[in-house]
Amino acid sequence: MALIIQKYGGTSVGNVEKIKNVACRVRSARQDGNDVIVVVSAMGEETDRLLDLARDITDQPDEKEQDVLISTGEQVSSSLLAMALKSLGVNARSLLGHQIKIQTDSAFGKARILKIDSKRLLRELKDGKVLVIAGFQGVDEKDNITTLGRGGSDTSAVAIAAALKADICEIYTDVEGIFTADPNICPDARKLNKISYEEMLEMASLGAKVLQTRSVQFAKKYQVPIHVRSTFKNGTGTIVTKEDQDMESVIVSGVTYDKDEAKITVTKVPDMPGIASKLFTPISEANIVVDMIIQNVSTDGLTDLTFTVPQADFKKAMELVMVTAREINARDVLADTNIAKVSIVGMGMRSHSGVASKVFTVLAREGINIMMISTSEIKISCVIESKYTELAVRVLHEAFGLGENKEL
Repeated sequence: MALIIQKYGGTSVGNVEKIKNVACRVRSARQDGNDVIVVVSAMGEETDRLLDLARDITDQPDEKEQDVLISTGEQVSSSLLAMALKSLGVNARSLLGHQIKIQTDSAFGKARILKIDSKRLLRELKDGKVLVIAGFQGVDEKDNITTLGRGGSDTSAVAIAAALKADICEIYTDVEGIFTADPNICPDARKLNKISYEEMLEMASLGAKVLQTRSVQFAKKYQVPIHVRSTFKNGTGTIVTKEDQDMESVIVSGVTYDKDEAKITVTKVPDMPGIASKLFTPISEANIVVDMIIQNVSTDGLTDLTFTVPQADFKKAMELVMVTAREINARDVLADTNIAKVSIVGMGMRSHSGVASKVFTVLAREGINIMMISTSEIKISCVIESKYTELAVRVLHEAFGLGENKEL
């Protein structure tokens, strides 16, 4: 008997018929003799609908109350799935984040899981129940409802798997696994049979939408194997696991893109110690994640500083930067929301030279200008004009031979 954590996303539980289909899958896993815990997202576009309601009330919804509102989406889907399982003769029970309890910090809308009380989960499993848990939510130390951010149900599932030392965490979605690129852009993109935690972490942070970044961080830290599978098709998906020798033989595993970033440039910044701290501390305190940062060579004691932030945080970031720019006597603050980040990821980049030059050559050949560059041992990211995103993904995918008719 294995302990399996299954997570179903919004498209998987988008309507009653889909919820019934999920119930059949869960029942099958239970009939195979496994203990099963299911984590669910809100139905379809429900979270967006709830956010629109909040914005209809006020342009700046209170973050604490907004979390109370949007957490109800998962409450609905978890209760409906529990009902569907019971109708199939499965002893099921729905549980919310505060009932478990899933303890988080108080960063409303972006809360981080601190610990999970596994006692109740183990007790309910011992009683033979299939547990259906509302993902995406928890409570802080004052018992305020918190939410974990977009894709937070992935994090809920992996965190529960880690807390209970589950045998596998299955992430069910509307795709068949992890592909070498977005199949909507590259029709010949191949499904990967397995990918390392490190590669998946880079791909998730660089725009791949299949798994949320923090869920992969949890999986890597606690060595939780993840199996990404399709809710609507049978067959094996992609296993996310620790690195092995086969993975390092592949130079590039995938090409990703992210159109949800904005670029901010602060011009003529005094080039002296402490200025960067003054600029980025207010942004950090507002829980805004800064991605790429570039500082130009100092001229006459002044420099330009450019960085990127998520589109969702762009307005707040600009407000904070404008205040700081005046305080440090910077000349101007410039913004560009028409950008995209295109990246290649692969464990084999550690031991192969010439990868970066190939990326730059391929993009230059297509007349694509690179605004910013960021690298690590296993990734190269380029910020370009948004209108060139699909072209850049296609030519890089082809240049590194990632199509389904190619040998990796």
